[in-house]
Amino acid sequence: MIEVPTDIIFDIQSGIQIISNDAALREDTNFANRAEAIDFLDFYIIDRIEGLLQNEDHSKSLQALQRQAKQVKLDLEKINKLLFAHLRENINTGGYTASSFKKMIGQYLPDTNNPGSTVGYDQLDIFLNELLSDQPVPEALLKRMPGMVFYQKTPARIIFELAERAALNQHDIFFDLGSGLGQVVILVHLLTGATARGVEYEPAYWRFAETCAVNLNLPHVQFINQDARQGDYSQGTVFFMYTPFEGRMLEEMLAILRKEAATRVIRIFTYGPCTFPVAQQDWLFCKNEVTGNPYELYEFSSSSV
Repeated sequence: MIEVPTDIIFDIQSGIQIISNDAALREDTNFANRAEAIDFLDFYIIDRIEGLLQNEDHSKSLQALQRQAKQVKLDLEKINKLLFAHLRENINTGGYTASSFKKMIGQYLPDTNNPGSTVGYDQLDIFLNELLSDQPVPEALLKRMPGMVFYQKTPARIIFELAERAALNQHDIFFDLGSGLGQVVILVHLLTGATARGVEYEPAYWRFAETCAVNLNLPHVQFINQDARQGDYSQGTVFFMYTPFEGRMLEEMLAILRKEAATRVIRIFTYGPCTFPVAQQDWLFCKNEVTGNPYELYEFSSSSV
């Protein structure tokens, strides 16, 4: 057996103690620092102890530190659990307008007003994942059809940027094609007040999203479980795609949207590699320059005006 150096034991003890003694982490609005503390306990303290327990001579002292770290983490997670239960209840009872919903999030994450300012996922995603549902994320039940792309959540800051740039009003009907767990649809509605619909092929994802909308009491949010090519888009004005399809399936979906554009002006927002084939459509006009980076939000319109 290998004896763990005392400086490592001291380092672990100090890390736990600093977090345990930080009263500010218990304040509701201090979500960002609390999330960092939970991650620190998880990956730097608890995982580290588990590695050390496999070959060392101080198992009793390490086990005691492990229990202490897990309890501190649990205490912080309980604060978040109560916080998000309260915020979900406010949504359920209609306690937020579009502007006050965004303001509320800004109380917990002050830099929310910088949509698209970071690449990928960050603490805003963690916050919204916990806010919108306490359900476990389901496993997919169906095999993807040829042309369907595996599901990935849209980064939250891209959704905020989408809601801001789309400037939806009460006359708009927003569609997310390949809506997955429903976060884009729910957030676009909460951030704009517009009617929002999601179309999702995978029934487990659809059921998760539908349950979220019902639990949050959002009557202007709807999820449809079907192949997106079979959808009724006669009322749609703004569409979003985070590369849900590729190849022939994407071509077929764009042909469907082109028919809709023959009756009215529609806008399409894209994120991911699907942007490039969309940009090649001669019936669409890009509102911002398409660069070589697919992971930017792009806006297209069926009107050049």
